[in-house]
Amino acid sequence: MKIWDQMWQKESAANYEDKDARLQRVLGVKDFLALGVGTIVSASIFTLPGVIAAGHAGPAVVVSFILAALVAGLIAFAYAEMASAMPFAGSAYSWINVLFGEFLGWLVGWALLAEYFIALAFVGAGLSANLRGLLAEFGLQVPQVFVTPIVDGGYGDWISIASILIVTVLLGRGVKNATRVELFLVIAKVFAILLFIVVGLTAFHASNLHPFVPQYDPSVKPGPYGGWQGIWAGVSGIFLSYIGFDAIAANSAEAKNPGKTMPRGILGSLLIAVVLFSAVSLVLVGMFKASAYAGNAEPVAWALREAGHPIVAAVVAMIAVVGMFSALIGMSMAGSRLVYSFGRDGLLPQSLGRLNKDQLPNVGLWTVAIVAIVITAFFEFSQLAQLISAGTLFAFIFVALGIYRLRPREGRDLTDPAFKMPLYPVLPMVAALFALFVLLGLGLDAKLMMIGWFILGLIVYFTYGMKHKIR
Repeated sequence: MKIWDQMWQKESAANYEDKDARLQRVLGVKDFLALGVGTIVSASIFTLPGVIAAGHAGPAVVVSFILAALVAGLIAFAYAEMASAMPFAGSAYSWINVLFGEFLGWLVGWALLAEYFIALAFVGAGLSANLRGLLAEFGLQVPQVFVTPIVDGGYGDWISIASILIVTVLLGRGVKNATRVELFLVIAKVFAILLFIVVGLTAFHASNLHPFVPQYDPSVKPGPYGGWQGIWAGVSGIFLSYIGFDAIAANSAEAKNPGKTMPRGILGSLLIAVVLFSAVSLVLVGMFKASAYAGNAEPVAWALREAGHPIVAAVVAMIAVVGMFSALIGMSMAGSRLVYSFGRDGLLPQSLGRLNKDQLPNVGLWTVAIVAIVITAFFEFSQLAQLISAGTLFAFIFVALGIYRLRPREGRDLTDPAFKMPLYPVLPMVAALFALFVLLGLGLDAKLMMIGWFILGLIVYFTYGMKHKIR
């Protein structure tokens, strides 16, 4: 087969159905809602509203969250239809392989691979930072050498490493057990958020919301700050928080009745998330001026302490730390299914696509964990977080455009799903354009890192993947 023909050869949906049939379909709507909310409403809800308010949007941070949710919601419609019609492991990677061909499928999957590797390390580091902040309130200090990256002279962040290992061992014992833990953690985290909202409203001052949209100020760095420029910069920064619905879709091969469970899980979790994010943002900027949160790594707990509620602050911080394990579970599950999909297809070593005696992709699971541990041990990767948004937005664009390839095949060689993206054929293009707009709004560093990651992906594909692809 010629190289060009191989690059654009489409995968058979029936082939994926046969291969993924070994995975156990044990997850229902409740499990996917917990997985989605747990992944989307992660450490960011306790930190990001303050960061965006102080650095970009001021009190209009709530507008940034709502606009980001609208863009994410358009993509979520596409995801819901895709996951209903093609409930395969690997989400966008597998879908694009079926609809556009091997090469684009690889690029989309490679982009998502960066998301899960880095996001797992990112959440682990966030858990570590919040736990250390909580311990400091009780006069306990973790030796700095045990939370400093090796390249900076430390021994790595051992709290982050331990949290990733705990979640990996839990998932290795079975998906159903992990989702029960996930549900408990999500309920606890939502309780902490609601507790903050209720107590925070007692210290709410409407005067702190004026001016709601600050005047654009080009002197604020890194900026942009104020005006609609600041609001849209906030959208680009916030969008990372809403990408968790890909974690739901990645596990669609393990869904009971995916035609119903996937749309409800994807759209339901996003709706819950935007309500919680918007409420936390509004209360936070109503308690204190947005500028008060500049450089603050724990704005929610800080606001409660400053408002005279130290005990509530400690309770919320404690639950927030424990609740971050829910995001680690979601990222680990999704990442391992993506790695499994690459191994299943032979684009990466086939050993990654093996299932154990309990039909679990534990080789993929431990691969994701080890890579994330290496990242969190060796590197100061705060800027790498931008690569998560860049790579994921790239995948989102092709998922939205994929609806145009999907519709003509529904009811023929693909399942005709009960849920379909509304306002076809207009909305898929609108979704793709909005995702592209957000992608272009990311910083230059994010774009350069995405290009570098894709260059590495092309090298892997042409030197290994094409030669070992299973036909």
